[in-house]
Amino acid sequence: MSLLKYVNSCGLNVIGCCFRSHRGFIPGPVSQKDDGLSTEQHVSLDTSFMGNECVIVKNGTRICGTGAALATADVVQDKCYFEMKVQSDGIWSVGLASLNCDLNKLPLGNDGNSWVLSYDGALRHNKVALDNIDLSVAEGDYMGCSFDHVELNFFHNGKNLHCPITKIRGTVRPVISVDDGCIIDVFFDNFVYPPPPGFSKLMVEKDLI
Repeated sequence: MSLLKYVNSCGLNVIGCCFRSHRGFIPGPVSQKDDGLSTEQHVSLDTSFMGNECVIVKNGTRICGTGAALATADVVQDKCYFEMKVQSDGIWSVGLASLNCDLNKLPLGNDGNSWVLSYDGALRHNKVALDNIDLSVAEGDYMGCSFDHVELNFFHNGKNLHCPITKIRGTVRPVISVDDGCIIDVFFDNFVYPPPPGFSKLMVEKDLI
Protein backbone atom coordinates (compact mmCIF):
# COMPACT_ATOMS: atom_id res chain seq x y z
CA MET A 1 0.00 0.00 0.00
CA SER A 2 1.32 3.44 -0.91
CA LEU A 3 2.05 6.06 1.72
CA LEU A 4 -0.64 8.28 0.19
CA LYS A 5 -3.21 5.52 0.64
CA TYR A 6 -2.12 5.18 4.28
CA VAL A 7 -2.67 8.88 4.74
CA ASN A 8 -6.17 8.73 3.29
CA SER A 9 -7.02 5.61 5.30
CA CYS A 10 -5.77 7.08 8.52
CA GLY A 11 -7.79 10.23 8.11
CA LEU A 12 -5.12 12.94 7.62
CA ASN A 13 -6.53 16.07 6.02
CA VAL A 14 -3.26 17.68 5.06
CA ILE A 15 -1.39 15.42 2.63
CA GLY A 16 1.92 17.23 3.02
CA CYS A 17 2.05 16.46 6.74
CA CYS A 18 2.66 12.79 6.03
CA PHE A 19 5.91 13.12 4.12
CA ARG A 20 8.41 13.18 6.92
CA SER A 21 11.47 11.27 8.11
CA HIS A 22 11.59 12.29 11.77
CA ARG A 23 9.62 11.41 14.88
CA GLY A 24 7.06 13.66 16.42
CA PHE A 25 5.66 15.30 13.27
CA ILE A 26 2.11 14.99 14.64
CA PRO A 27 1.95 16.19 18.23
CA GLY A 28 0.03 14.10 20.70
CA PRO A 29 -2.42 15.54 23.20
CA VAL A 30 -0.98 17.62 26.00
CA SER A 31 -2.20 18.01 29.53
CA GLN A 32 -4.65 20.86 30.00
CA LYS A 33 -4.74 23.43 32.75
CA ASP A 34 -7.75 25.22 34.14
CA ASP A 35 -7.25 28.22 36.44
CA GLY A 36 -3.75 26.94 37.23
CA LEU A 37 -4.92 23.50 38.37
CA SER A 38 -3.79 20.42 36.41
CA THR A 39 -6.55 18.20 35.11
CA GLU A 40 -6.19 14.45 34.61
CA GLN A 41 -3.78 13.61 31.81
CA HIS A 42 -5.09 11.44 29.01
CA VAL A 43 -2.94 8.58 27.78
CA SER A 44 -2.38 8.20 24.05
CA LEU A 45 0.18 6.81 21.62
CA ASP A 46 3.49 8.60 22.01
CA THR A 47 4.88 10.36 18.92
CA SER A 48 8.23 10.59 20.72
CA PHE A 49 8.43 6.80 20.92
CA MET A 50 7.28 5.40 17.59
CA GLY A 51 8.82 3.83 14.48
CA ASN A 52 10.11 6.10 11.75
CA GLU A 53 7.52 4.83 9.26
CA CYS A 54 4.55 4.97 11.64
CA VAL A 55 1.71 7.43 11.22
CA ILE A 56 -0.22 8.42 14.34
CA VAL A 57 -3.43 10.46 14.02
CA LYS A 58 -6.75 11.09 15.77
CA ASN A 59 -5.11 12.68 18.81
CA GLY A 60 -2.84 9.73 19.33
CA THR A 61 -5.49 7.02 19.12
CA ARG A 62 -4.88 5.61 15.61
CA ILE A 63 -1.72 4.03 14.20
CA CYS A 64 -0.96 2.97 10.64
CA GLY A 65 2.09 2.69 8.40
CA THR A 66 4.87 0.30 9.42
CA GLY A 67 6.40 -0.03 12.87
CA ALA A 68 5.38 0.26 16.50
CA ALA A 69 4.48 2.91 19.05
CA LEU A 70 4.46 3.05 22.82
CA ALA A 71 1.85 4.68 25.04
CA THR A 72 2.63 7.99 26.73
CA ALA A 73 2.58 6.45 30.22
CA ASP A 74 4.45 3.72 32.07
CA VAL A 75 2.45 1.01 33.81
CA VAL A 76 2.80 2.04 37.45
CA GLN A 77 -0.59 1.10 38.89
CA ASP A 78 -1.33 -2.37 40.24
CA LYS A 79 -3.84 -3.40 37.59
CA CYS A 80 -4.35 -1.72 34.22
CA TYR A 81 -6.30 -2.48 31.06
CA PHE A 82 -6.29 -1.12 27.51
CA GLU A 83 -8.01 -2.06 24.28
CA MET A 84 -7.51 -1.86 20.54
CA LYS A 85 -9.75 -2.21 17.49
CA VAL A 86 -8.67 -3.65 14.15
CA GLN A 87 -9.87 -0.87 11.88
CA SER A 88 -8.23 -2.34 8.77
CA ASP A 89 -6.83 -5.86 8.56
CA GLY A 90 -3.13 -6.58 8.25
CA ILE A 91 -0.18 -7.56 10.41
CA TRP A 92 -0.30 -6.34 14.02
CA SER A 93 0.88 -7.10 17.51
CA VAL A 94 -0.11 -5.81 20.93
CA GLY A 95 1.38 -6.05 24.40
CA LEU A 96 4.03 -4.36 26.51
CA ALA A 97 7.50 -3.00 25.81
CA SER A 98 10.22 -0.95 27.46
CA LEU A 99 11.61 2.36 26.23
CA ASN A 100 14.62 0.41 24.90
CA CYS A 101 12.50 -1.52 22.40
CA ASP A 102 13.46 -1.01 18.74
CA LEU A 103 10.14 0.27 17.39
CA ASN A 104 11.30 0.03 13.77
CA LYS A 105 12.16 -3.67 13.92
CA LEU A 106 9.25 -6.03 13.27
CA PRO A 107 7.93 -8.36 14.41
CA LEU A 108 7.98 -7.29 18.03
CA GLY A 109 8.93 -9.93 20.56
CA ASN A 110 12.29 -10.62 18.93
CA ASP A 111 14.25 -8.88 21.67
CA GLY A 112 14.30 -8.76 25.44
CA ASN A 113 12.32 -5.50 25.53
CA SER A 114 8.88 -6.56 24.25
CA TRP A 115 6.19 -9.10 25.18
CA VAL A 116 3.40 -9.36 22.59
CA LEU A 117 0.56 -11.30 21.03
CA SER A 118 0.55 -11.15 17.23
CA TYR A 119 -2.20 -11.40 14.63
CA ASP A 120 -1.20 -15.01 13.89
CA GLY A 121 -1.74 -16.14 17.48
CA ALA A 122 1.95 -16.24 18.40
CA LEU A 123 3.06 -14.95 21.79
CA ARG A 124 6.65 -13.77 21.55
CA HIS A 125 9.45 -12.49 23.77
CA ASN A 126 13.20 -12.40 23.20
CA LYS A 127 13.05 -14.43 19.96
CA VAL A 128 11.11 -17.18 21.70
CA ALA A 129 7.60 -18.30 20.75
CA LEU A 130 6.12 -18.61 24.24
CA ASP A 131 2.88 -20.07 22.89
CA ASN A 132 0.78 -20.20 19.75
CA ILE A 133 -2.98 -20.06 20.05
CA ASP A 134 -5.82 -20.47 17.59
CA LEU A 135 -6.69 -16.83 16.88
CA SER A 136 -8.94 -15.47 14.16
CA VAL A 137 -9.37 -11.69 14.36
CA ALA A 138 -11.39 -9.84 11.72
CA GLU A 139 -11.80 -6.17 10.90
CA GLY A 140 -13.91 -4.53 13.56
CA ASP A 141 -12.81 -6.92 16.29
CA TYR A 142 -11.38 -5.75 19.61
CA MET A 143 -8.34 -7.01 21.48
CA GLY A 144 -7.91 -6.17 25.16
CA CYS A 145 -4.86 -6.41 27.42
CA SER A 146 -4.77 -6.58 31.21
CA PHE A 147 -1.58 -6.43 33.29
CA ASP A 148 -1.10 -6.77 37.04
CA HIS A 149 2.73 -7.01 37.14
CA VAL A 150 2.35 -10.78 37.36
CA GLU A 151 0.50 -11.70 34.17
CA LEU A 152 -0.22 -10.02 30.85
CA ASN A 153 -3.54 -11.42 29.63
CA PHE A 154 -5.27 -10.96 26.29
CA PHE A 155 -8.96 -10.72 25.39
CA HIS A 156 -10.72 -11.12 22.04
CA ASN A 157 -14.01 -9.23 21.92
CA GLY A 158 -14.17 -9.41 25.71
CA LYS A 159 -13.33 -13.12 25.98
CA ASN A 160 -10.22 -14.09 27.94
CA LEU A 161 -7.90 -16.09 25.69
CA HIS A 162 -6.21 -17.72 28.73
CA CYS A 163 -2.73 -17.34 27.28
CA PRO A 164 -0.89 -15.21 29.84
CA ILE A 165 2.65 -13.94 29.47
CA THR A 166 4.56 -13.92 32.75
CA LYS A 167 7.98 -12.87 34.06
CA ILE A 168 7.75 -9.38 32.59
CA ARG A 169 10.54 -7.32 34.12
CA GLY A 170 11.35 -3.64 34.33
CA THR A 171 9.35 -0.54 33.48
CA VAL A 172 7.01 -1.10 30.55
CA ARG A 173 4.34 0.65 28.51
CA PRO A 174 1.58 -0.60 26.20
CA VAL A 175 2.85 -1.12 22.64
CA ILE A 176 1.08 -1.55 19.29
CA SER A 177 2.69 -2.50 15.98
CA VAL A 178 1.26 -2.44 12.46
CA ASP A 179 2.34 -3.54 8.99
CA ASP A 180 0.93 -4.63 5.63
CA GLY A 181 -1.89 -2.06 5.52
CA CYS A 182 -3.09 -2.61 9.08
CA ILE A 183 -4.83 0.29 10.86
CA ILE A 184 -5.39 0.07 14.61
CA ASP A 185 -7.43 2.29 16.93
CA VAL A 186 -6.31 2.12 20.55
CA PHE A 187 -8.37 2.94 23.64
CA PHE A 188 -6.92 3.78 27.03
CA ASP A 189 -10.37 4.69 28.41
CA ASN A 190 -14.03 4.54 27.32
CA PHE A 191 -13.75 0.83 26.58
CA VAL A 192 -16.20 -1.16 24.47
CA TYR A 193 -15.67 -4.26 26.62
CA PRO A 194 -15.40 -3.81 30.40
CA PRO A 195 -12.03 -4.53 32.02
CA PRO A 196 -11.73 -7.61 34.25
CA PRO A 197 -12.76 -7.04 37.89
CA GLY A 198 -10.26 -4.84 39.71
CA PHE A 199 -8.63 -3.51 36.53
CA SER A 200 -8.94 0.06 35.26
CA LYS A 201 -7.64 2.39 32.59
CA LEU A 202 -3.93 3.21 32.44
CA MET A 203 -3.14 6.19 34.67
CA VAL A 204 -0.34 8.71 34.46
CA GLU A 205 1.85 8.43 37.56
CA LYS A 206 1.17 11.97 38.79
CA ASP A 207 -2.58 11.28 38.63
CA LEU A 208 -2.14 8.36 41.06
CA ILE A 209 -0.67 10.54 43.79
